[in-house]
Amino acid sequence: MALDIGFVRKQFPAFSEKALHGQAFFENAGGSFTCQPVIDRLTRFYIQRKVQPYAPYEASRLAGAEMDEARIRMAAILGVETDELSFGPSTSQNTYVLAQAFRQWVQTGEAIIVTNQDHEANSGPWRRLAEAGIEIREWKIDPDTGHLNTDDLENLLDEKVRLVCFPHCSNVVGEINSVTEITAIAHAAGAFVCVDGVSYAPHGFPNVGELGPDIYLFSSYKTYGPHQGVMVIRRNLGQMLPNQGHYFNGDVLYKRFTPAGPDHAQVAASAGMADYVDLLAAHHGCDATGPTQRAAFVHDLMRDYEVELLQPLLDAVADRNSVRLLGPDKAELRAPTVALALNRPAEPVAAELAKYGVMAGGGDFYAVRALQGMGIDPNQGVLRLSFTHYTAKSEIDQLLQALDRVL
Repeated sequence: MALDIGFVRKQFPAFSEKALHGQAFFENAGGSFTCQPVIDRLTRFYIQRKVQPYAPYEASRLAGAEMDEARIRMAAILGVETDELSFGPSTSQNTYVLAQAFRQWVQTGEAIIVTNQDHEANSGPWRRLAEAGIEIREWKIDPDTGHLNTDDLENLLDEKVRLVCFPHCSNVVGEINSVTEITAIAHAAGAFVCVDGVSYAPHGFPNVGELGPDIYLFSSYKTYGPHQGVMVIRRNLGQMLPNQGHYFNGDVLYKRFTPAGPDHAQVAASAGMADYVDLLAAHHGCDATGPTQRAAFVHDLMRDYEVELLQPLLDAVADRNSVRLLGPDKAELRAPTVALALNRPAEPVAAELAKYGVMAGGGDFYAVRALQGMGIDPNQGVLRLSFTHYTAKSEIDQLLQALDRVL
């Protein structure tokens, strides 16, 4: 069954706003519109349940129950155990906390592998561990394509490597990396795996349990939800690493790596993301009873629709002499996050597109190392055009027409 784009857009109040009428949103990689179920839950929490949760009185009991519901349902969607999922203030903050745990656990002279394809949030905190005597090895992208070659990874692995960090897909290259294959290679060498899923999860929640990494992180404000970081840490590793939370919470896995108190309302509102998955599954006739299976159904709906919309955009920009497309030119190999290196600074070009009702961005997008690795001046930046499953075909047409005028 094809995605019912009309039904999808009705779930997002932004598309009914007069201020956004005629504006085509192509900066979804920076943050998505929020779906109605999340807004409903957030509003209800602030009005009815904005109290300290887990006390015996009714408002508090309901507040705690809704926070628990969010963890239970999102963990099921991701194919992991409930206590293997944590909420934190952002993915950047969650990664920083994890890096501090590894700082205490990894021995001097042991190694961590990072890539130069990453957003800085999944690179910088690990690289700083060199200050503690931990060796940092860089898995470098191909300078022409931005691709990560697994042969290069195997050459970096030995008995000293404790962790391999890489993105599910880069926020500028867009290519979808084979998490299962890379994880298997790392595990075979005795290393744990940390995957940054921030740029992939908006295009369908992954089954982390099947993919196999030990850590998987993404940002719910890019998956139609509140401004939270969602972090999966599998039990084996989570219980091995030093506790970073309050000492008396050290025996609770989902509290071990959240040293700050959670934002109760935003955690509770995250259950709205599961509501949205269920809405799409039911509307499109999915008869699966399990949340993981429903999420997989919705994932494929989203991906098929996005691939169909993405290929014309890739074809349109690949033929321009003044434009360098970063990453693959085949839609099935990548996320719909399209970065273009131009023969001029990108930010003014984004401003020109705004005159035609196209909301896009220009800059380095915190992927400075990736741009440098492909010979692109980060100061000049790239034009990034990113969309997701709620983008209409008419908006793709609007974008292509605007690009014709501006480029």
